[in-house]
Amino acid sequence: MKGFVVGVMLTVAVIAGGLYAYMASGRAPVATSEPPLPMEEFLAKTALHARLDRDAHVQPELKPTSAVLVAGAHVYRQDCAACHGLPGQPIPTIAKGMFPKPPQLFSADEMVTDDAPGVTFWKAKNGIRLSGMPGFHASLSDEQLWQVTLLLAHADKLPPEVHQVLGGAAPPAGQDTSK
Repeated sequence: MKGFVVGVMLTVAVIAGGLYAYMASGRAPVATSEPPLPMEEFLAKTALHARLDRDAHVQPELKPTSAVLVAGAHVYRQDCAACHGLPGQPIPTIAKGMFPKPPQLFSADEMVTDDAPGVTFWKAKNGIRLSGMPGFHASLSDEQLWQVTLLLAHADKLPPEVHQVLGGAAPPAGQDTSK
């Protein structure tokens, strides 16, 4: 039995040493233009989803009134649009150089309208490690975070006054705003 334990410990030490040697060699892909490390995406998504399942069950403190959505549009334009884009606009320059690519939250296929509001609120408040998504807990109030959350939850059906704040008229029904 003692030999088995020593063998397991030796195997773990060799694997850990090999991983360290690989990372320290300068060959590991760390540039945003390089492909992810093996299992990087799986590990990051698994950890994030487990945390969201545990902590993102809060409900909005506000109702999605026109005034709340307009306020959310102002906050979004100031603090989110540089990475996540605006309706009908090209992908921002900053977003093109990020890894992973930030979702373009007004693009029909990347909207978060089906996410639970608590999930979007948690991501905006706390950020997501290793993704470029900062946490805004120290710079935005919970009320501002809820305003942005509700804006994104209703991104597919915003009133014209919200589209004006975001930089344009409301797109025709069914038009993809990601281009």
